[in-house]
Amino acid sequence: MKGKRIIPCLDIDKGRVVKGVKFADLVDAGDPIEIAKAYESQGADELVLLNISATEEGRKELLDVVEKIAGSISIPLIVGGGIKSVENFRQTIESGADKVSIGSATVYTPSIITECAEIFGSPTVVASIDVKQYKDDVYSVYIEGGKEDAGLEAIIWARTVAGLGAGEILLTGIDKDGTKSGYDIGITRRISEMVKIPVIASGGAGKLEDFYDVFTEGKADAALAASLFHFGEVDIKRLKQYLVSRGIRIRKGRAQKWTN
Repeated sequence: MKGKRIIPCLDIDKGRVVKGVKFADLVDAGDPIEIAKAYESQGADELVLLNISATEEGRKELLDVVEKIAGSISIPLIVGGGIKSVENFRQTIESGADKVSIGSATVYTPSIITECAEIFGSPTVVASIDVKQYKDDVYSVYIEGGKEDAGLEAIIWARTVAGLGAGEILLTGIDKDGTKSGYDIGITRRISEMVKIPVIASGGAGKLEDFYDVFTEGKADAALAASLFHFGEVDIKRLKQYLVSRGIRIRKGRAQKWTN
C-alpha cells in the first residue's frame, strides 16, 4: 500500500502566492519559486499550483511560474485554475506540470476529462471538486471559484468524474477553506470510499491532528494545506514525524527519508 502524501498548495495571483478564507480576503504570502523550493527541502511529496486569476494575462503569468518552478524542484507538480480546453491542458503539461487539475470545465464539458485522459494519460488528470454542505449529509458542487452552485450532488459527481477517466480527485470543502478548523471528514470519507481513485483532501487544516484525522477517519490518500504551511505554523518535516509516530504510513519525500 502506498503511503499518504502531504501536498502544499500555492494559490497564484499576478505571479505571487496569496491566501484567503473561503476563497476571499486574499493576502500576499510570498514568492512562489522560493516557497516551492523550501517545501521540497522540508519533504513535501507533491506541490499544487492554482491560478486564481480569471484573466488570460493571469494564465500566461501562471505558465511562466510553472516553467520556473518545474525547473527548480524535482517533486511532482499539479497545476490548475482556468483550464477550459484540451489546449489549455496541453500548454500546462508542456510548461512543466506533471498533472493538471480541471474544475469548472468538467461541469460544462464533461468529455474534457476523457479527452485529456486519452491523450495525456489518466494519471495526469485531476478532477477538482469544490463542495458546500446543502443540508444534513447532502453536499453541492460549486464552480467558478466557489461562487456558483452547479446543481450537482457531490458524491454522484465524484463517481461520474472517476468513470470518465480522471486519475485523481482534489476535493475542497469550501465551508472549511482557510478556517483552520479541520478538514470536512464526513464528505471526504464518503467520496474516498465511493471511488477507486485517490482523493486529495483540501480545506481546513489547522493543526497536526487534522492530518491524522483526515487520513484515518476521512480515508484520504493525500492532504493538502496552504496557509498553515505558508505562515510557518506547521513544518512539513515535523508533520511527517508526527504522523509516523502515530502509525501512519507516509511517502518518503525526495529530500527526507521517513519510516514507520
